[in-house]
Amino acid sequence: MRLQKYMSQAWICSRRKAEEYIEKWLVKVNWEVAKIGQSVIPGKDKIVMLDKIVKDQKKLVYYKFNKPRGIVTTCAQNDERNILDIVDIKERVFPIGRLDKDTTWLILLTNDGRLANYLMHPKYKHEKEYIVETIWPIDDKALSRMSKWVKILDWYRTKACKINRIAAGKYSIVLTEWKNRQIRRMAEAVWKKVKKLKRIRIENIELWNLQTGDYRHLSKKEVDNLFNRLWIKKELN
Repeated sequence: MRLQKYMSQAWICSRRKAEEYIEKWLVKVNWEVAKIGQSVIPGKDKIVMLDKIVKDQKKLVYYKFNKPRGIVTTCAQNDERNILDIVDIKERVFPIGRLDKDTTWLILLTNDGRLANYLMHPKYKHEKEYIVETIWPIDDKALSRMSKWVKILDWYRTKACKINRIAAGKYSIVLTEWKNRQIRRMAEAVWKKVKKLKRIRIENIELWNLQTGDYRHLSKKEVDNLFNRLWIKKELN
């Protein structure tokens, strides 16, 4: 098995992130510096990262979490409050994706690297739905422009998305991509500023009445439906 695939299935990062760690010489196989594309034998080879042995996850777990404002979506230990300061989960979980710390929204926590790979890979076009409030209303013409494409980060053209007006300055936006601060940048592209932003859905997983700072296991039905949707989209691409 390729090393980065093993790490995504057994540790707490996506395959792409595993490749970054390997390139930075942070991973060793049998105490020798690892290389991209290196093959390993699970259960026989000893994989080490930052002097800690990477072990297979015995039990895969899936949670949804309503992230409070001011919390960073990383498990790194630094001066900022992160998800691990709030959740009390015995398994070693990680958040899928890095999110704006000034926003409250739905985020998934898991120790399943496969799920992270599917949900973060752009080619699968997974839906993420947001409720957005702007300081001043966005007119219909600008909303139509946003739904087709706008330029952000000085070079990137956003993909088409679904936008529905809920009230004068409140909207539902469904994206199929995952760029840094994307909705805030899209609003800025039509000369507006986001006041509140909350993600309420990732594919079939909805926030519902989960209170800020709370988390819970995904139900078996939620997990099964999620993986069914991922499998269908994988086959279609």
